[in-house]
Amino acid sequence: MHFIEPYYNWRGYYVASEDSHSPFYEREYSEFEYSNRIYNFLIHPQWDFFGSPTLFVKILFVDYDSGFAVLEFIGEWNDAIENDIMLLKRDVIEPILSQGIDKFILIGENVLNFHSSDECYYDEWFDDVEDGWIATVNFHEHVKEEFISANLDHYFVMGGELDELEWRTFRPQQFCQKVESLVSKRIGSFN
Repeated sequence: MHFIEPYYNWRGYYVASEDSHSPFYEREYSEFEYSNRIYNFLIHPQWDFFGSPTLFVKILFVDYDSGFAVLEFIGEWNDAIENDIMLLKRDVIEPILSQGIDKFILIGENVLNFHSSDECYYDEWFDDVEDGWIATVNFHEHVKEEFISANLDHYFVMGGELDELEWRTFRPQQFCQKVESLVSKRIGSFN
């Protein structure tokens, strides 16, 4: 797992540690000292710790003018034991929300498992985005099935083309526009 780095080709567009509105503002990273781990596995030091011992995040891109945030995850999303959604909501999402962000794109190809608890923080996050949305991209099928079995899927736009996006081939603004287009089609089909 220590070879899996957060996506770095968008650093020319956005760096969370240089954004004064980011919860990770002025965070310093080592390229050589591996101290964070998920269970017994060291992970790359560029991932951001937000309080969960099993789930780490990287804010890849934020566009304050358009209201987008792209977050990449690694690890085990464990609400049952670690209450990851509470930590994520309070320490990462709320500072971003306070800056007017209402469209969240969660990249989950490195999320290995999901364990649910209650849905109150998902409900709160969903209410906070009002006219926005929360979309998942490239989550593993078994992880999506866990979201669905916990009845959390109605808080997210997930599945379909969102699970097949070659997102690394896009520039960040193009990626956000592509996801927004897919989300708009999906939401429009329910109206």
